[in-house]
This record gives sequence, structure tokens and C-alpha cells, in this order.
Amino acid sequence: MPRPRITKLYAIIGNPLTHSYSSEYWNEKFKNLKLIQHHFDAKTLQKIEDFPAYLDKNPLLRGLSVTMPFKISVMQYLDYIDPVALEIGAVNVIKVDRDKETGIRTLSGYNTDWIGFTHAIKPMLTPDHKKALILGTGGMAKAARYALKQLGIESTLVTRDKEGFMHYEDITEETMKEHTIIANATNVGCFPIVNQCPNIPYEYITDKHIAIDAIYNPIRTLFLQQAELKGATTKNGWDLFVEQARKAWEIVV
Repeated sequence: MPRPRITKLYAIIGNPLTHSYSSEYWNEKFKNLKLIQHHFDAKTLQKIEDFPAYLDKNPLLRGLSVTMPFKISVMQYLDYIDPVALEIGAVNVIKVDRDKETGIRTLSGYNTDWIGFTHAIKPMLTPDHKKALILGTGGMAKAARYALKQLGIESTLVTRDKEGFMHYEDITEETMKEHTIIANATNVGCFPIVNQCPNIPYEYITDKHIAIDAIYNPIRTLFLQQAELKGATTKNGWDLFVEQARKAWEIVV
């Protein structure tokens, strides 16, 4: 039997995408809901400047998920950015609308990462969790910072080399004691390079710490394994992924 003609296309853009389960998640949902003319694809862009040409070649696009490293740089191409996404400074969902008469395309950007992060970490929190270290300064880190702010938790972003942020080498025993939430918002340890972890002093992690990873492939990153050895409460990025995808679905489908 021939495949039904696709009339609505959705996709994820990023680089790399070898770790992503987005296509499997969305296409399985389309199948279960019998949306047989919907399809979700994965598109690796070499650079963000390739984005407009990709849009022009795919007039059936109705929605996009955005992952590393384009959550910030894609914003320059959008016609509208939701106020929350604007405050966060990153977009991970794009709704693509086309005027039926003119065919003019409108791109609207949203952020559901912060919703996913909130959903994942909120059940783990106690009154002792007042400060967080967020490893990374990209789109996921910005979403995590916004989410923690809504929860009344102060956070500090950590980077290897950017000015204006804490550097990894500046993390001391006192820093770790004060910040009882450690969130990995980098891709260090993500499939296929799973034998790496962020360079923090794991020896200062205790059973009072939460270690949460935005990565869901593998399910237990080396970062989480190291934290578990010190007694920390840990969680991978699967709940975050599923919840942000659920909210993205509500926006674009």
C-alpha cells in the first residue's frame, strides 16, 4: 500500500542530531492518533545561515523543534517571539504559518524547555535547595535559569571561557556547599561521546545535592553516575524532553 501523501511536515533542526529521539516520539504520536498525513523529520544544519534555504525547500513545514546549537541564533529569523522566550533569550519551538491566499510565511518562536525543566526538577526540591549551578550558557542553560527563577531559586551559569560568567576552575568546595542544585545544560556526555562529563569537583557533592541533566541519551550520563556515587539525588533529561515536547505539540499541531 502506498504511503499517504504528507500534507503537514514537522522537523527538528540542530547539529548533531544523532542523540535525538524527537522523530521517533512525534511520528509514534502521529501514528497513534491516526494523523497519517503528518510526518516529523530530522534536519542537520551545518550553520544557522542554512535555515532560510531549508524553509524555502519545505513548504509543507508547520512546526519546528530547535536544539543545540541554534536555540539562540535562530531568533534572528523569526517574525514573532513569545514574551517568555524573549525574556529567556532562546527559542526551542517554532510555529510555521502560511497565509492561504498569499502563501506568505510567518515564523513564531516559543520556549517550552523551561516548562520541561520545571516539571522535572520541582518534585525533587526541598526548602534546603536555594541556589543552583547551571553548567553551560546556551539555550538550555537560559531556560533552566528562567525556570529556577520562577521557583524562587538563585542560579549561576558556569562556562569554560566566556566573560561575565563563573568559570569551572573557580568552583570551590564552598561554592559546591552553597549551591545544592547542579544542572548540566551542556551536551558533554551526550551520545555518542558518552565517556565525558563536565569538569566540576565531584568530590564536594553530598547527599544534600540534586544533580539534574538535560541529556536523556544515554539515560545515565557520566555526570549523573559521578553524582550518584556521592549520594546525590539525580534525574536525567527524559521527563524534561517529554514535557517540553508535549507543550510544543500544543503549540504547533
